[in-house]
Amino acid sequence: MSGWMSSAVALGLLASSGVSASAEEVLNIYTSREPGLIKPILDEFTKETGVKVNTIFLSNGLEERVRSEGQNSPADVILTVDIGRLQAAKDYGVTQPVKSAALEKVIPAAYRDPEGHWYGVSMRARVVYASKDRVKQDKITYEELANPKWKGKVCIRSGQHLYNISLFAAVIAHKGEAKAEEWLKGLKANLAKKPSGGDREQAKDILAGVCDIGIGNTYYVSLMRNGKDEEQKKWGEAINVILPTFEGGGTHVNISGLALAKYAPNKANAEKFMEYMVSDDAQHLHAEANSEYPVKQGIKIHPTIASFGELKADTVAIAEIAKLRKKASELVDKVGFDQ
Repeated sequence: MSGWMSSAVALGLLASSGVSASAEEVLNIYTSREPGLIKPILDEFTKETGVKVNTIFLSNGLEERVRSEGQNSPADVILTVDIGRLQAAKDYGVTQPVKSAALEKVIPAAYRDPEGHWYGVSMRARVVYASKDRVKQDKITYEELANPKWKGKVCIRSGQHLYNISLFAAVIAHKGEAKAEEWLKGLKANLAKKPSGGDREQAKDILAGVCDIGIGNTYYVSLMRNGKDEEQKKWGEAINVILPTFEGGGTHVNISGLALAKYAPNKANAEKFMEYMVSDDAQHLHAEANSEYPVKQGIKIHPTIASFGELKADTVAIAEIAKLRKKASELVDKVGFDQ
């Protein structure tokens, strides 16, 4: 039986047994994060607290799964990436607010739900991958990506991918809907090829000469350069990372975050875990193992990520971006971005 299936069965039995899970000192996490990325943090939490952690990994449909289980759901914590998924969990009614001085002290207001339904525990920036051979500039604005000087030179994954939807929503927040639409048309006109692949594939295409610049998340560059895949190392080494900014703003960031499940059977352990995630130990693990930016001040950033330069994060609240994601998705379809 696979690890995923065994966890699913274990949690299913837990939900139907009627046994008090909290008495057993366990915690049930539903997550869309790759198991290998979060295992070091979960292991350390268990070591420190004695609380056994069960996980269910779902790359898609996590929020729907919890909603379909209703009051019988064994989920205690929802751990996922991107504001879209965190906000979806809140909108689906599968979370409950948490009031925690520890969380509020560490996590800036811009990276948490105003009502306490979700909290960002690490950050990633959406940046420009630039060819080391063909791009000489080391600064760029998001606005410039629509400049005709880049015609036929830009690569990007699907405009409907959640990472891009959040970026486009940030453009709306800065420019308004009408100007965001014009910007999106300009960006589309500059594409070297139909949007496809993941962020790593944009670096691959730059190495192959398909395009000169690509859009991707910061941590993928670290994973490519420091991983065991020799081909991907070549992709990562072929690019420089430029931290773009909005005119009058900063670099767009998104979050990995977590929420307390509405019917959490182990609520005390869930809240303990949520507060653990902003401890020095957990924040160091986020930085080292996942190559993400910690939300806590004073935590050392992964050397590869630090080499990109100082991150000046945009100040638009993540919750505001979440509100504009639907409009951003509509604009992607309106301009035929993925066609």
